[in-house]
Amino acid sequence: MISNEMLQLGTKRSVIREIFEYGKIRAGEIGAENVYDFSLGNPNVPAPECVKEVLLELLNSNDSNVLHSYTSAQGDAGVRKTIADSINERFGTNVTANHIYMTVGAAASLCICAKALTMPGDEFITFAPFFPEYRVFVESVGAKLKVVPVNTDNFQIDFKSFKALLSPNTKAIIMNSPNNPSGVVYSEETVKELCSILEEKSKEYNHPIYLISDEPYREIVYDNIKVPYLMNYYKNTLVCYSYSKSLSLPGERIGYIAVSDQMEDGGNMYAAICGAGRALGYVCAPSLFQFVIQKCIGATSDINAYKENRDILYNGLTKFGYDCVRPDGAFYLFVKALEEDANAFCEKAKKYELLLVPGDDFGCPGYVRVSYCVKQSQIVNSLPAFEKLIQEYQA
Repeated sequence: MISNEMLQLGTKRSVIREIFEYGKIRAGEIGAENVYDFSLGNPNVPAPECVKEVLLELLNSNDSNVLHSYTSAQGDAGVRKTIADSINERFGTNVTANHIYMTVGAAASLCICAKALTMPGDEFITFAPFFPEYRVFVESVGAKLKVVPVNTDNFQIDFKSFKALLSPNTKAIIMNSPNNPSGVVYSEETVKELCSILEEKSKEYNHPIYLISDEPYREIVYDNIKVPYLMNYYKNTLVCYSYSKSLSLPGERIGYIAVSDQMEDGGNMYAAICGAGRALGYVCAPSLFQFVIQKCIGATSDINAYKENRDILYNGLTKFGYDCVRPDGAFYLFVKALEEDANAFCEKAKKYELLLVPGDDFGCPGYVRVSYCVKQSQIVNSLPAFEKLIQEYQA
């Protein structure tokens, strides 16, 4: 017999992937330029030129056997030191290479953290709206995911609901800022209140509650918005980072876990991270791209291109009468559906070749996600379709 749970995961794609696959079929039927696919968070801004330059330099000046060999299981020591030094310079921390574990992207980082932390009966908490795969990652290691309902007034944390979900079984909190799908950045005030509650409850329950910061969109912020670095606010923090978005390298699957230098029993935590990576088969992240990011540390793709896309889409849709959450960062616009059933709304949108993702799986029914990491021409050309869609509801 095979695992029914894994069978279900393998035979039913996420709603995001289902819409993306539908878009590919539709593009083959009527031409890609006539399909307004806003489903996938796939960066369209080119990787910075340094990525190409470094790749060529590495390939042309290094022995192939050395370049493509295994690194240490936790990642090359020099790469990890470069990342640690960069974190310290930017955020005033004191992490070392031995606080950094290289991973196959942020998804692997989250899976490893969940595996390293989970014991029977453990619970994780996250905040709606949230990336749907969190549930898969947490439940796959035998833990339970609890979700704090969305606060649609400002998309910050509903602390009354959060406190009601805390219990002695709470092992960790997963926080994503800038947020996918809302684009909202959790404010410093929100972060401080969250951390205060976690400190209080950790003492009450006589065990640490860990804070997992999922931050692949850290660099993609607009209007000089500050993204609080959670290690500076809470000692028991694990940072899960990916270069997929900041360097436009989603297909290369490269990222890291950073363990706070202030963490209680941090040495054993790092060892557990290493052990979880081993148990999951994630040892030795892609060596070539470890060396690429080492040379490109601090570089980003053209973030301004995403800001321009945000402004065109947000201004256009609000002008038509849509109720939109103004994004502080990331590259998603969260829009209130024009009827209670967001799935039905998305089906109607398909009549105008608009491919939108319903918010139900994000824990936020009644909203849809629009990924604006697409060509600017697609956004401009889609606006008449959005206008026709709202006019249908107004008729």
